[in-house]
Amino acid sequence: MSLSKVEPLFLAKLNQLQQQGVRKDDEKIITGILASEDGFGLRYQLHGYGGRAFLRMNSNSYLGLAQHPAVIEAEARAVEQYGAGPGAVRFISGTYASHVELERRLAAFHGREAAMLFSAAYATMVGVLPQLISGQTLVVSDALNHNCIINAIRLAQPAGKAIYAHGDMHDLEKILSTNRDRYQRVCVVTDGVFSMRGDHAPLDEFDACCAKHQSDYPEGIVTVVDDSHGIGAFGKTGRGTEEITGGRADVLVATLGKAFGVNGGYVTASATVIAYLRETAPSYIYSNPITPAEAAAALAALDILESTEGLDQLNRLRNLSTKLRSGLQQLGFETLPGEHPIVPVFIRDTAKTAALVAHLFDHNILATGLNYPVVPQGDQEIRLQVSAGHTERDLDYLLNALADFSQ
Repeated sequence: MSLSKVEPLFLAKLNQLQQQGVRKDDEKIITGILASEDGFGLRYQLHGYGGRAFLRMNSNSYLGLAQHPAVIEAEARAVEQYGAGPGAVRFISGTYASHVELERRLAAFHGREAAMLFSAAYATMVGVLPQLISGQTLVVSDALNHNCIINAIRLAQPAGKAIYAHGDMHDLEKILSTNRDRYQRVCVVTDGVFSMRGDHAPLDEFDACCAKHQSDYPEGIVTVVDDSHGIGAFGKTGRGTEEITGGRADVLVATLGKAFGVNGGYVTASATVIAYLRETAPSYIYSNPITPAEAAAALAALDILESTEGLDQLNRLRNLSTKLRSGLQQLGFETLPGEHPIVPVFIRDTAKTAALVAHLFDHNILATGLNYPVVPQGDQEIRLQVSAGHTERDLDYLLNALADFSQ
């Protein structure tokens, strides 16, 4: 069959994205990592850019564990023991000892009865959320929830959907009050830490609001939180938004691909919920799991996170994030308060955002610009992401480059 009739439509869409200034274009290819020296952290080399060495300010590896010797060694040992891949989906013959042990450890880490691994956090949300939604369920979602939540809701086709203003518990209260006679069940879903801004949901108030209306619905209210950017990067012991706020989700989704420095996603909840999801979640049943070696590497990362070294790295991460926010404010840039290592720099203009990204790149700094429609119109920003692998000298270098930019 020919693509001649549809390719012009695809090209028109690509041209439209280019004109809007939101086309991603070619991906930058990392070809090497240079060791820390002279008080600076790691530097990255890119294909096509000669010997230039870049400071990476757009990585989710908040604790720098992707380069930790113990994590690398654990993965290498497991590859030697089990091979490069799982060879099958879990229920056929793809379950390895490291998968089972990691699930046990993650459940214990979060104080839950059980946990369940997926190939990615996106696959986790898309696999889990529709299974919690029936044909008589209202789904209520924060206005700034991640794309994985949005698409999971679309896939679920709930009886009703409502969006509450970002972090607005009064708006959530209104939605739950006005729909009490219309649905059997409610599923309320939110990010823990919001990936574009680094702010977090008030889970304590969120829980209280949902508990107040629990008896209004025959099948109750199920709360789902995706804290992929919070776990391992937020809270004194890295337990994320729940630790910061004191709230607690019924179903908690997170990732191994950010602070843990590996790959994959997971969900943790009651034993009954996890048993149910193993039988019903398509992205678990029909998709290969993370490799046994990745699971072993994640176990090593969890060991580090739960150690004195992990606590020290979390403290370092908070201090570096505070330093960057303070430096931005002194330079007159707009950001948000907080302790999370996502530090947004609001430019609020698409052209200026693109210009700042280019300016930083010219100074050998990798940073990500977020423009409409990825973020709401008027919220255009540069998203800076701090890692415990950064140094104070790295942040001084970044702030000096920002000082040279004409706003």
